[in-house]
Amino acid sequence: MIPARLSLYLHTVRYLKPSQIWFQLLRRVCRLKRSPGSRPFGVRPGLELLPPLDRVAPCGGQWQFTFLNVTRDFDGQGVDWRSADQSKLWRYNLHYFDYLHDGSRSPETCSGLIDDWICANPPGTPDAWEPFTLSLRIVNWIKFFLRTDLAVGGKPRWLESLHTQVLWLERNLELHILANHYFKNLVALIFAGTYFTGSDAKRLLSKGLKRLDSQLEQQLLPDGLHFERSPMYHAMILNDCLDLLNLCRTQTQGAHAVLGARLPAVCRSMLDALLKMSHPDGEIALFNDAAFGIEASPQALARYYRRLTGLEATLPVALLWQLPEAGYYVMAPAPGSRLIIDCGAVGPDYQPGHAHCDTLSFELSHRGRRIVVDSGCGTYPEGAMRRYNRGNAGHNTLTVDAANQSEVWGAHRVAHRARPLGASLQLLDDGSLCFAGAHDGYRRLLGNPVHRRSVTWRGAEIAIDDEVAGAGTHHIELRLHLNPALQVEMVQGEVLVRDGELLLAGITRSGAGRVELDNGWYCPEFGRMLPCPLLLVRHPGAALPFHGGWRIELF
Repeated sequence: MIPARLSLYLHTVRYLKPSQIWFQLLRRVCRLKRSPGSRPFGVRPGLELLPPLDRVAPCGGQWQFTFLNVTRDFDGQGVDWRSADQSKLWRYNLHYFDYLHDGSRSPETCSGLIDDWICANPPGTPDAWEPFTLSLRIVNWIKFFLRTDLAVGGKPRWLESLHTQVLWLERNLELHILANHYFKNLVALIFAGTYFTGSDAKRLLSKGLKRLDSQLEQQLLPDGLHFERSPMYHAMILNDCLDLLNLCRTQTQGAHAVLGARLPAVCRSMLDALLKMSHPDGEIALFNDAAFGIEASPQALARYYRRLTGLEATLPVALLWQLPEAGYYVMAPAPGSRLIIDCGAVGPDYQPGHAHCDTLSFELSHRGRRIVVDSGCGTYPEGAMRRYNRGNAGHNTLTVDAANQSEVWGAHRVAHRARPLGASLQLLDDGSLCFAGAHDGYRRLLGNPVHRRSVTWRGAEIAIDDEVAGAGTHHIELRLHLNPALQVEMVQGEVLVRDGELLLAGITRSGAGRVELDNGWYCPEFGRMLPCPLLLVRHPGAALPFHGGWRIELF
């Protein structure tokens, strides 16, 4: 018998690419590599950008910063760039410099922040010089320089720092992580290789463009969604692709032109996928690591796409959409109503760091309001809330023997993974919509349980029917998280959901068991953890095959 902890490690590492293991070991031995000495360089004349997206939300006052719903004010006395009292992700946001594009912050303050950063963060400073933060900061500085023209003629120190940062990044690409981190690295190389002139710039641009071409093939699925299957990270990569399209817009020759010709179709496909993965309230679905307020909204990205291409990006009216490669299935029988269900892989095998146990989980909106919600993503550091958000307990699915369908552990690790065993969504002759799917995540348990779920939306009723095939006796639980902004009451075994005086839905269980009104968590934003009503049905000692589920009547 392999010890449990060793089993977790073995079933996590075995999915990695050999190159990831090699670069992970190399990184631990060598740490970050210093950049070589700077060579002569210049700034490309005539480079212009159309206005890119502003920051998602204002960060605060001139020397005040709000990230992850946590605010710090430095009162113009110099920023504490190390901010040991804040989380690593908060410090990362401080070093990203997204706030250069916050319209409430003056150009003079932005200039002071850049000067202060250069003084306080020499090469190799923790957090500040890690490849991911470098990548975002490089792009944000270049956008700012092009917008204000402050970098030309007046701030050679800025250009020296930026050039050094780019060379440092080139020697520390995140080949041990890959996925969205590596994509960000390459976007930064392309921006820098386009912004600067000289031998370094030529090499950076060639490297970035060549590698990005293969990453577009790997990371974008045929249905348009990013392969990590998080709507939030999908929005991030789409924003990057739109920025690259903006950058290539005036570069009419060479590799820029090739990428510029390819990107409009890529961006449109990604935008269509994002709109399908959004609710009538205009915000994204919260599957896997996803939260509001981190990346631009679908509407903002659609406006940016229109600014760059002159084309509108709207979805045609449809009753259903399928993203089969990503594994998402969407029912939209009426305006203001939407049900999104997940029956796909947890992510790319070699990088499932943003995966949750949400296979066969779903979200439901009706009359423009979210009713059944995913628990979201409130934090990244390992802890009780991170385990809740990632595990079965945080999702609207079925649990067998208190086990997670995928073995999520640590902050971003996955060992055994639930695999989809087929999924379909179809419009039946009577006008109803019917989804059917299954996964094998519990086959590692005694009796080889397999969870199958069908969801049928017929008229004003949604029937969720669950079956667990296999052998033996098991403890089975079903959960539904309800939006805490709504009012929930139990009346004679039926759960009524209201928005003020407006009755939205009545929910009952299907089959045996009793519905308990319990307490769960809803984390729509980082740092915002809201108690929410949780419907729970327990079936202790259930003999397989098991049948149960939910009935939702809409009003």
